[in-house]
Order: sequence, then C-alpha cells, then structure tokens
Amino acid sequence: MLPGGRRDPWRALVSEFMLQQTQVARVAARFDAMLARFPSPAAMAAAPVEDVLSLWAGLGYYRRARSLHAAASQIVARFDGRVPSDTDDLLSLPGVGRYTAGAIASIAFGLPRPLVDGNVARVLQRLHARPGSASEPGVMRWAWKQAGLLISAAQARRVPPAQVNEGLMELGATVCTPSSPRCGECPLSTACLARATGRQDRIPRPKARAARAELTLRCAVLFDTRGRVLLHKRPSGGLWSGLWQPPTHQALPPALASLPVVGEVTRLLTHRRVVMEVRRGRKPRSWRAPAGSVWVAPPDLATLGIGSAHRAVLDLALNAPMGTPRPRRR
Repeated sequence: MLPGGRRDPWRALVSEFMLQQTQVARVAARFDAMLARFPSPAAMAAAPVEDVLSLWAGLGYYRRARSLHAAASQIVARFDGRVPSDTDDLLSLPGVGRYTAGAIASIAFGLPRPLVDGNVARVLQRLHARPGSASEPGVMRWAWKQAGLLISAAQARRVPPAQVNEGLMELGATVCTPSSPRCGECPLSTACLARATGRQDRIPRPKARAARAELTLRCAVLFDTRGRVLLHKRPSGGLWSGLWQPPTHQALPPALASLPVVGEVTRLLTHRRVVMEVRRGRKPRSWRAPAGSVWVAPPDLATLGIGSAHRAVLDLALNAPMGTPRPRRR
C-alpha cells in the first residue's frame, strides 16, 4: 500500500487496485490525482467510467479501472458509501480477490485476516523450505494456511495483524528477494530452513515464462481542416477494451493504407509484443469513419481514456515532421 493510505479504507482500496501488477513508482505518480478527483466511493460512482480511465492512462490492465468504478458503485448502493470490513462483503465487490480482501480487512480495519502475495509466499516457502512455484495452486493453498497460522499466533500475543502482514510483505520486497536474498540482514534467518540447507536461491522455483506472441497493428492518425484528430472507442472486451484510439487495424482499408508512414511504436505487454505502424494525413472522403467517432482537438486528448500505446502513437503523429526517417518508439 502507498504511504499515507494505510488506514483509510477507501484510500487503501484504491491503492490496492492500482498496485496490482504495477510498480509502486508508476502508481505513485497518479495516486494523489486519483484520490483528489475521487476522494470517496460516492464521488467515483457519480462520475462516468471514462473519467477513471483517463486518470488511469499509462498504468495498463484497464479492466482494473472499470472494476474499481463498479466496486465504488456497489459500495454506494449496498454499503451506504462505506468500504465494508467483512471479507465476504469485500470479496463480493468487482475486482476484489482474496489478497485485496485480506489487505483491506487487516490493514485498514485491524481484523485478524491473512494475506498472501508473491512476496509473502516466497518468505513462507523459504522459511519452511517448501519447494515448488507460487504459481502452483497447491503451493498457494499451503501459503494461505501458513499465513493464517501466523495471524492466529499473533492474535494470541496481541500483535496487530497489520504488523504481521505488512512485515511479511516488506521483508519479501526488500530482503527476501527473488534473486540474491540478503539473508544476513533477515530477522528470520536463524529459523529459515531454506538457508539452513543452502537452497534459498532455488526456492521458490521460478515461474515459467510464456513466449510473447508478436502482433503488428497499423494506425491511421487522421486530421480535419481544423487540426483535430479522429478517435473512436474500442469495443468492450479484448486488448485496450473501451479506450479511445485512432483507427487501428491489422490491415488498414485501402483508403487509409496509402497515407504516409511516420514511424513505429513498440510495446511489450505481458503476453505480446505489439508493433504499431503509424500513418497520418487528412481523412479520405471515400472512407467512412466508425460509428461513434469524434473529432478531438490535440489539447483535449489528455482528458480522454487513451492507453499509453495509443498516446505514444498520437504523440508521434502530432510531432514528427513529414518526410523524416521512420523512428521507433518504445
């Protein structure tokens, strides 16, 4: 969780959504703006989801933004605008899984609930010399059981559950790291079975990485006589679901394929390497824009929910002089 958001349930919930599969440094740059715009579940529920997507731009995994908006709406409708403390109620909210429910219940409300993320699982596996990968269901079931036992032991000694959970997460993030763990600095080193048997570098087993498939897309950045850019919204589901973009296809229609190329944008996603060829020019009269398309002045682009890849596409098209070499943007 981000500093300053550890005890307020709504701040904690927003930070947990934003931090899923995203580095803290990237979230920190947007967290304050998100809370300033949406200081409560009611404020977010009252706004269109596009406003949340706009502030989320660049963080990726945009389904999280939609789930956060849906969760805020349910908090208002079902819990009088207050984030619930009960884990079953938390789990009933869109986008809230077992880890997030445990984090909110224990850290925001002080309830004796365990939580397990990759850092916690790694600490527990090394402590017990438990082989396997945290991606294996059996290993995660075991880790949740061990975390629950630690919370019960802490409760018996009147140790706040937040201290246990935050301590395990911090230990895994800073000391018991995936590679080159700093065992000499670890307060649990004398109890660590992996270290005692010299297996701290082999436990847990690294998760096998799937090869990235390559996807080539072609983008046409179109202008009208006033210098506005044509955008349309992607359909729900799939890559960049529901976000705004210039016309983007694997193969452009002939009327757009003749536009000059100004460069490429490359993005590495979890399972894909996406190469986006960028073309630009005036909208051909013979080409019909998709339904719901809008013309947007460049200064207003910042107010729309546009993914970081398409923002780079637009930036390239708006700023690259015609006739320049084809730069690659990464």
